[in-house]
Amino acid sequence: MARISERSYPRTVLVTGATGFTGGKLARELAARGLCVRALVRPGGLAEGLHHKNIELVWGQLTSAVDVARAAEGVETIYHIAAAYRTAKQPDSYYFDVNVGGTEHVLAAARRHGVARVVHCSTVGVHGHVRQMVADETAPFNPGDVYQESKLAGEKQVWRGIASGVPATIVRPTAIYGPGDTRLLKLFRLIRDGMFWIFGRGEVHYHLVFIDDLVNGLLLAGESPAALGEAFIIAGPQSTSLNELAQLVANAVGVEAPRGRLPLWPMMIAAGACEKVCRTLRIEPPLHRRRADFFVKHRSFSIEKAQRVLGYQPVVGLEEGLWLTAQWYASKGLIQPISAARLTAPTGQTR
Repeated sequence: MARISERSYPRTVLVTGATGFTGGKLARELAARGLCVRALVRPGGLAEGLHHKNIELVWGQLTSAVDVARAAEGVETIYHIAAAYRTAKQPDSYYFDVNVGGTEHVLAAARRHGVARVVHCSTVGVHGHVRQMVADETAPFNPGDVYQESKLAGEKQVWRGIASGVPATIVRPTAIYGPGDTRLLKLFRLIRDGMFWIFGRGEVHYHLVFIDDLVNGLLLAGESPAALGEAFIIAGPQSTSLNELAQLVANAVGVEAPRGRLPLWPMMIAAGACEKVCRTLRIEPPLHRRRADFFVKHRSFSIEKAQRVLGYQPVVGLEEGLWLTAQWYASKGLIQPISAARLTAPTGQTR
């Protein structure tokens, strides 16, 4: 991970979502660099990964303006990472309460306490299914589900805050992965067990960003003077087709690439029906529309602006990142052990 001069950082920062994958990694990195990190943690939340002498836990809810204002007192930068994500069993209002209401509270706290900068973590999902091969920050907004709609509404709150004088920067990550996260676990497990099928032709593109690269992008967004009032896509070196991604995951877990193909439309119908029934019962659906979108929506993005303005440069290649993720899954018993031939890291990586 590229290092930024620690002298350029404020003394105290607030991280929302610090018990999550990205927020936790960011909080630990900031603490390791000597900053005083304040982590907003929900009452009863799990904070095992935040035991560090430079991390202070502040108990409170993102949906409470009072709690957020209390957590933001005396900080110079707020990294707003927290979001409602991957909970298809929840009503639509839940996403807006967290992703919009929580963002409003962060902006209000920044105004109240004169915070020097807010780094808001949005998502490339605000662009939805991109029409051009490689989209940049100017691509039209086109959210395709309630999560993306709520994230866009939250981002628009930040743009309004910027227009009214709040110093802020917006980061739009692509799909995040790496050791410590399980959002790709089902894909790895199915491929490892020979149970993965590609629905459709598998030619849509998917763009990943390794967690270390994303954290570096967030840090750059938090310290560059040129970042204020701007939005940046933070992604890995390149996107890949689903066919290629399945091959790389298979390589990482030491099995043959999946060859099976199934028609797309029955899966899309089943996903919609399953989600509707499970949401009524308030249980997490095993199949839902956002999961089905994996086989449908094209996601390929440019990082040229982040490279030019921030000096951002991803250092973890996709083959290496998937291998590291597979090793972590296997070490935790989340997938079957990987053959001895795949215990050595891929060669020819960028670091």
